[in-house]
Amino acid sequence: MKLDIILSGVGGQGILSIAAIIGEAALEEGLHIKQAEVHGMSQRGGDVQSNLRISSTEIYSDLIAKGTADAIISLEPMEALRYLPYLSQQGWIVANSAPYVNIGNYPELDTVLKELSSLPNVILLDVDALAKEGGVGRSTNMVLLGAASVILGIDYDKLEDAIARVFMRKGENVVEMNKKALSIGREAGKEQLKK
Repeated sequence: MKLDIILSGVGGQGILSIAAIIGEAALEEGLHIKQAEVHGMSQRGGDVQSNLRISSTEIYSDLIAKGTADAIISLEPMEALRYLPYLSQQGWIVANSAPYVNIGNYPELDTVLKELSSLPNVILLDVDALAKEGGVGRSTNMVLLGAASVILGIDYDKLEDAIARVFMRKGENVVEMNKKALSIGREAGKEQLKK
């Protein structure tokens, strides 16, 4: 198995929590992982990106080369576009369609979404709305991870177990909320694949 993932979004959206959970689940499956994080700004509102490499064999570099990523998972649609040069021809985009407008010259949302929708392998969901409708408004990142789980090839139970380990210090209610968000996203991701 080889899985190279670029995670992207805006500071404060929970990109690094997604990386931690995927990494924990991969370790539980006995896989090798390497991760590199790039923070555009340490404050909320800056570009945040993480390279996450998973393999059944040893990994020598933590960075993903252009044109080789198997997936871009993004909590912000414009940030998904930013990393398109890294996506392989067969790669997947799993992205939130709801923008985080933090700059004055944010591009026209319809243009951004049209560009993403034109790609052959894309799951594009309003994870903000799905999280609110499901009563887990603070767990949009886990909704997105749930949607991505349908294409990652990582055992779903391992992702749930990883959520429990990563969030257990915050209490059982937080763990259950994030598991529920994961489930909501997974169902939405499955629906997108049917289209």
